[in-house]
Amino acid sequence: MHFPILDDPAILTRVFRPYSVFPGNLDDNVYDGTLVVEDNIVLGFRLYAHQPNRAVIVYFHGNSEVAADYDLIALYFHRLAGVSLLVVDYRGYGWSTGKPSFSALLSDTEIVYRGLSAILERAELQNSPRYVMGRSLGSAPAIHLAYAHPDTFHGLILESGFADVPSLLRQLGVSQALVDKTTDELGNVRKLTELKLPLLVIHGEQDTLLPIAHGERLYQASAGIPKLMVRIPGAGHNNLLSTGSNRYFAAIKDFVNGTLN
Repeated sequence: MHFPILDDPAILTRVFRPYSVFPGNLDDNVYDGTLVVEDNIVLGFRLYAHQPNRAVIVYFHGNSEVAADYDLIALYFHRLAGVSLLVVDYRGYGWSTGKPSFSALLSDTEIVYRGLSAILERAELQNSPRYVMGRSLGSAPAIHLAYAHPDTFHGLILESGFADVPSLLRQLGVSQALVDKTTDELGNVRKLTELKLPLLVIHGEQDTLLPIAHGERLYQASAGIPKLMVRIPGAGHNNLLSTGSNRYFAAIKDFVNGTLN
């Protein structure tokens, strides 16, 4: 998978905000690891294990975030939604190596897919129902992974996602001249029109980075059965949990429970 126009350095420096951290001493139910992509390139992950046979969410985070940022948030996923959380870093983020790009953002999801069973088996979660979730920038790899392997997952969750690449680039301050050269090669909307996997969209009503129209377009395009959109009043792009945590986690819990029946 190769997107030469989107991987123009002038675009990548605007879109990706990676930073590095290193694995640390963790609780018994938290597991760090890496997945080998190729020589000298690995993807780091952190698995926050909850209970065997309960659902696990494969989570692709937003920009300027790394897996280790979810140490506290994962506890809420456990307590309020009843799920385990596997957070995967992109190239150059956390203890992943290499450099981030749009091409790798999607193609590396196949590496995650291939390594998923072994990761979960390590924590005795191999029999857990699997969901995939993407926040903001992570909506693209989440949609792509679900689209490529729909039989693996019980549902797809999108938080503050984006509908098309040109709009995303424009919002991130990429020059209009460069935006005009791009096409929507990631195809979030197109993939959702073909994907019948159950879908939950969560979006802040006051999001100015990726306005709620993006979430509405993703929801409307989806062929998912069932599908649900949850709007968080007063929430922007980065404060959904502080503004509407009860509604946020209740929506995830209800979605998981409803799609397992």
